[in-house]
Amino acid sequence: MINFNEQILEFDSKLSIHSRGFNYGDALFETIKTAYGKLLFWEDHYFRLMASMRIMRMEIPMHFTMEFLEEQIQKTLEANQLKQASARVKLMVQRSEGGLYLPDDNSVNFFITTRAIENEFYLLKDEFYEIDLFKDYFVSPTLLSTLKTNNKALNVVGSIYAKENKLHNCLLLNTDKYVIEALNGNIFIVKGNIIKTPPIIDGCLKGIMRKQLIEIIKTIPEYELIEVSISPFELQKADEIFITNVIMGLQPVSQYRKKRFSNEVSKALLQKLNVKIRLS
Repeated sequence: MINFNEQILEFDSKLSIHSRGFNYGDALFETIKTAYGKLLFWEDHYFRLMASMRIMRMEIPMHFTMEFLEEQIQKTLEANQLKQASARVKLMVQRSEGGLYLPDDNSVNFFITTRAIENEFYLLKDEFYEIDLFKDYFVSPTLLSTLKTNNKALNVVGSIYAKENKLHNCLLLNTDKYVIEALNGNIFIVKGNIIKTPPIIDGCLKGIMRKQLIEIIKTIPEYELIEVSISPFELQKADEIFITNVIMGLQPVSQYRKKRFSNEVSKALLQKLNVKIRLS
C-alpha cells in the first residue's frame, strides 16, 4: 500500500504519465529508517526537506507540518503492517502536473512508500568491501547537487559501472576533481586522530547520517573532525575510510585499489550512534 496525498492506495496504482517527477525529475525525496514505528532522525529529515523545497522553489503547503507528515508516514506503516518492525520509508514530494520545463504552478503532491528491512539498530558490516573512483562523469559543486532529487542519472550509471567491475561501490568526483561522496552515501576518511569529510560547498549530499556522525565525532576529544576538500591522493594514505547513509549506518571500506584499511574507528562510532538512537 502507498500513501498518495493522504489516500492509502494499492501499490500497483498507476502513476500518471504526466507526473513532473517522471518527466523532468522535478521531485525531492527523503529516505527514512523506522524502528517499531519510531522515525529515526525525523526532525533532521523534515527540515532538510523544507529547505530543499525552498531551493527548488516549490510551494510549501501550510499543512505540511512535521506532525502532519509524520502522521501520514505512520498511517502508511500501519497499512503495510510495519509498525512492529523496521522499515525503509521513502517520502517523495513532486511539483503538481502541468507545464513543460516551466511548471504551470508550484504546488506539490506527495507519495509515501515503505519496505521492511531487517535490523532495528545499526550493525557493523565486516565483510570485504572494495571501492574505486568513478571518473566517467563529474558532479558540479552547486547547491542543487546537495539535494536529494530524482536527477540521479550519474548514480545509476556509476552503480552499473561498479557492478561491471566487481566493485561494491564507487566514489564520485566534482568538476574540481575532489572526492565528494560515494554512490549511495557520504564519505569520511581517517588518518591518525584526524577525521575528514568533504564540505557541502564541494557538492556532496547534505546527508542526515553525515550530520549525526559529525555531531558524534565532535564530542570525542581524541579525534578532530575537519570538513575539507579531499584529493584522490589522500585515499591511499588514509588509515580508514567509511561510507554513511541512514539505512546502512556506517559501511567500512576494506580496499581501495591496492590499499587495505582497518575499521576500528567505524566500530567505535557505530556504538556511539546506536547509543544516541536509544537515548533519543
